[in-house]
Amino acid sequence: MAKAAPTENGARAGPVSLGAMSYSEVTPGEVRERLAKGEDVFLLDVREPDEVAEWAYPIGVNIPLGQLGARVDELPRDRTIVVACHVGGRSAQAATALSDAGYTAENLAGGAVAWVASDPEPESDPG
Repeated sequence: MAKAAPTENGARAGPVSLGAMSYSEVTPGEVRERLAKGEDVFLLDVREPDEVAEWAYPIGVNIPLGQLGARVDELPRDRTIVVACHVGGRSAQAATALSDAGYTAENLAGGAVAWVASDPEPESDPG
């Protein structure tokens, strides 16, 4: 790829590539549809235990992001892992790391906040 010519102040103009995401985004509605069809969804909640104590996903396994590297052997390699957190930032980090390690991972867009906001029968608020 050719470099852009320097501008008057020496900076280079042109598009900046940050690379492609190594995982897919999935919405809470898409996950609910899979569950309704009977799909065995593996939801990995990477929030801290105190966050899970306040509000937990109706399905899922909790492995805090900081423990994920040491506990990766607890994850299935034979199916897609939907990674979730509070709003989607930590789960995006985890989904990237899992994808880079050869797992098939999806990030739950919007996390717990989006899950509750899209719930047709909300029970509680994740905060």
